[in-house]
Amino acid sequence: MALPNPRTVLISAPSPPGCSSSSTSSAAFVPPSPSDGELLRSLHRLARDLSAAAETPAPFLRAALASITRRSKLLAAAFDDLATCAGDLPRSASLCLREVLLVLQRFKAVAGDCAARSRMRLLLQSDEIEEEVRELHHELATMLDLLPVAELGLADDVVDLLELASRQCRRFPPAAGAEQALKARVLSLIQGIEREIVPEKERLEEILEEVGVNDAASCSDEIESLEREIGDRGSERWTDAMIALVGLLRYAKCVLFSATPRPSDPKPETEVDDEDAEPPAPPPDFRCPITLDTMREPVVVASGQTYDRESITRWFDSGKSTCPKTGQVLTNLELVPNKALKNLIAKWCRENGVAMESTSSSEASKAEPAQAVSANKAALEAARMTASFLVKKLSVSFSPDAASRVVHEIRLLSKSGSDCRAFVGEAGAVPLLVPLLYSDDAGLQLNAVTALLNLSILEANKKRIMHAEGAVEGVAHVMSSGATWRAKENAAAAVVSLASVHTYRRRLGRNLSVVEKLVHLARTGPASTKKDALAALLSLAGERENVGKLVDAGVAQVALSAISEEETAAAVLAALAKRGGAEAIVAIDGAVARLVAEMRRGTEWARENAAAALVLLCRRLGARAVTQVMAVPGVEWAIWELMGTGTERARRKAASLGRICRRWAAASAADGERGNGCPDASVVPPAMMAS
Repeated sequence: MALPNPRTVLISAPSPPGCSSSSTSSAAFVPPSPSDGELLRSLHRLARDLSAAAETPAPFLRAALASITRRSKLLAAAFDDLATCAGDLPRSASLCLREVLLVLQRFKAVAGDCAARSRMRLLLQSDEIEEEVRELHHELATMLDLLPVAELGLADDVVDLLELASRQCRRFPPAAGAEQALKARVLSLIQGIEREIVPEKERLEEILEEVGVNDAASCSDEIESLEREIGDRGSERWTDAMIALVGLLRYAKCVLFSATPRPSDPKPETEVDDEDAEPPAPPPDFRCPITLDTMREPVVVASGQTYDRESITRWFDSGKSTCPKTGQVLTNLELVPNKALKNLIAKWCRENGVAMESTSSSEASKAEPAQAVSANKAALEAARMTASFLVKKLSVSFSPDAASRVVHEIRLLSKSGSDCRAFVGEAGAVPLLVPLLYSDDAGLQLNAVTALLNLSILEANKKRIMHAEGAVEGVAHVMSSGATWRAKENAAAAVVSLASVHTYRRRLGRNLSVVEKLVHLARTGPASTKKDALAALLSLAGERENVGKLVDAGVAQVALSAISEEETAAAVLAALAKRGGAEAIVAIDGAVARLVAEMRRGTEWARENAAAALVLLCRRLGARAVTQVMAVPGVEWAIWELMGTGTERARRKAASLGRICRRWAAASAADGERGNGCPDASVVPPAMMAS
């Protein structure tokens, strides 16, 4: 493989700021080359770094990469002596050493890339990596042979070191058959799984041992690395095999390493939270400037500011083209994913035991690309085998510690895509998880309720949960007596998921225990728990039959008390007002004034729902509600401002509210002229009803 000429590299480099790119001799500015002294110091430093490089985690590549370390040790000793040479180097020697520097830099890039990749990907690409290392050895040998050692006046022992390094580079061994045999065995395992052949435990253990995966921690790390590389499209050629290997490793982790807990896993889940303790607050940079919630999918806009994709998309959809934080008019509305920040947020969430995804989408939305997995037969069969193994093991697990580890794996598997959720549900996990909701072990209870939450995303599993004996009562028990706030929060999120089905929404609403526990969470829980409880109440309020029970349970009061903290609260009030709860809302002292305040100062969605709730109150209760609206100072300004800056729906609701108020004012003025005083609060003017 031909090496790039260092002069070509320099010529193609960009011009430094302030320098013209035009020249009489060249169309591009040629930056000055490093001095010979700098060159020798760079060579010595780079050779020293390569000689001290840590071993690769992949055993099958250690021989190839160890050769780089050995050659670098010889070169480091030679360059150490060469660096003491005074004066400039001969031109031929300087050019040759610059080429050597390029080769060593490429050696370093290969070593760094291997250290960052998953072991399985390294195995799949081992022949490509070895070929690249071989070519670099030959290029290094060529440069060392061309080096004019006689002109450099080197000592004999230094010349011997350079000649030895050159000979060793040329004797780089051919590709070892062991790596290719191991690769063939791994691919054979995948093919067997495609044919629904369960891998032999001893064979699987032997192969993973050779790959360097020998405990639960390394297996979990390997799965995470592969999933990250699949998402980043690190190797299109091997993507299908990598997806299959994720499934195989999940199965291996359960079958081979399930008895060994991962020591590096954070343990806040298993600690009983203080009843008043809040989950750790995320760093300010992790919060979306619009919603102040932790960003799930951070994106950068043209101004350079970062927002959560959902929030900024809603901002743009409302007709705005400015940066919310700076007010700057954006030159375009393109959204660029901020992957670095997303990885930092994910790492913080893992370390602090905080779920990164919103509970409405649950952990289930974090998995590998669903379409790719669904199209990969080996991955599907591996997931089916894993689900069957875990459910069978759970059925015979008697100790809380053993059950907790199995349920934790079920929880992880059930967030990996709809196919995995289907396999876990079909294997019969739901009836086995329900009794664990009453466990005194905090970690086991949390894993059980979170597994049910993840499973409930699938429509078929909703039916399995709702028809499982004691499942709804168990979820209600966790909401009231859960050992951690996170368990209570996930139980409320499970209600949100289950209530998405019309018949289940009615059934849950008829369960007074569920309603009362949700109200209690919305009243006393920390911010994230309160948000999920209100979301569940909003789902239940979508059914007219449930509204009376919700009102009797105090949902209107709870929503009003949370209206300045959670944007969902305004939506709950609007849903109640629409389906028969208007009287209960207006009867609460200051309710209308707080809705007007939310219409002015809330988030986009909260302002929209506050306006919708006020319109519904006025239409349902007539002058009784309009009188309270008009009595709020500045309401006209709030309506006018929302008409100009709100979402499309918010502008429509604000316009409707404005028409209602104007008609009431006109009717009031007409009655005043006739000496009749204010309009009768019990009468709804026909014009108001038609608005």
